[in-house]
Amino acid sequence: MAATSETLTAERILEATEEVLRRHGPAKATVVDVARVLGVSHGSVYRHFRTKAALREAVTKRWLDRTSEALLAIVDEDRDPEARLRDWLATLFAAKRRKAGADPELFATYMVLTGENGAAVGEHIADLTGQLARIIAAGLAEGTFAAADADTAARAVFQATGRFHDPCYAKEWEQPGIEQEFTALVDLVLRGLRA
Repeated sequence: MAATSETLTAERILEATEEVLRRHGPAKATVVDVARVLGVSHGSVYRHFRTKAALREAVTKRWLDRTSEALLAIVDEDRDPEARLRDWLATLFAAKRRKAGADPELFATYMVLTGENGAAVGEHIADLTGQLARIIAAGLAEGTFAAADADTAARAVFQATGRFHDPCYAKEWEQPGIEQEFTALVDLVLRGLRA
């Protein structure tokens, strides 16, 4: 549907950009292509995103934020911190696997975009480790976990589990036995955190 019949919003532009990236890839996708999908001039797109780089950064952030938002519900649950931590790590792994497997072309595109947008990736990692820190802090407060501080422990857990969420390992995520390896690592991490 052309944007001329409805209000052009940043969200609609990001949706169209994702479609264009899926179709053309990051090397060939242009702002003109996005405008064409929306039925507007490229100037209309530039009114929302001043540069092509800003548009690409916004679509990358949107993609990363989907994962963060899905995990936040687990952080805010009122239940055992150990169960929340286990579920949070499993949900992160499942979300990353789903992104890599469900739409490999778009996943490859986002790998390029995240390489261009270090700030968005850094913010994403900070958000994820912040969520982990909240779960670990709850475990420290309840006496379930023992650590010097929640932030340091969160960074360590995030780094230790990197094979199961860092996109550079995506090819390994469908190998036989990966679920058992994930469970073994999470069990080890939880044993290390227990008071």
